[in-house]
Amino acid sequence: MKSIEELSFPSDVKYTDDHEWAKVEGDLVRVGISDYAQDQLGEIVFVEMPEIGDTFAQGNEFGSVESVKAVSEIFLPIAGEIVEVNSELEDAPELVNTDCYNKGWLVKIKPDDLSEMDKLKDQAAYLEMLKG
Repeated sequence: MKSIEELSFPSDVKYTDDHEWAKVEGDLVRVGISDYAQDQLGEIVFVEMPEIGDTFAQGNEFGSVESVKAVSEIFLPIAGEIVEVNSELEDAPELVNTDCYNKGWLVKIKPDDLSEMDKLKDQAAYLEMLKG
């Protein structure tokens, strides 16, 4: 496992206490797991995704990530409807390990209430939590 200083935490995304990230892109929000989460999990071998059209409340479990070490539930950072899933992960789940913020994203949602993003941690607060 890498030290926190070796991991990437972009400042243009928000983070949850459960290590998911959310990035506003127009009227949608792209969601994935943080570099810290993928590093802790180790080699990702499978990602269980929701169906397009599924809706979830903020903090609800929407899928899971399976690594050689463990299976971890993933939770939606803000409420919304799934409008796209990253189908590349079906054949290449390791993209979560190699590029969790770009190629390894999980879902895109149409948010119910974009102001829920304000409840998430910014880069500084997330790093503080990890170091704490």
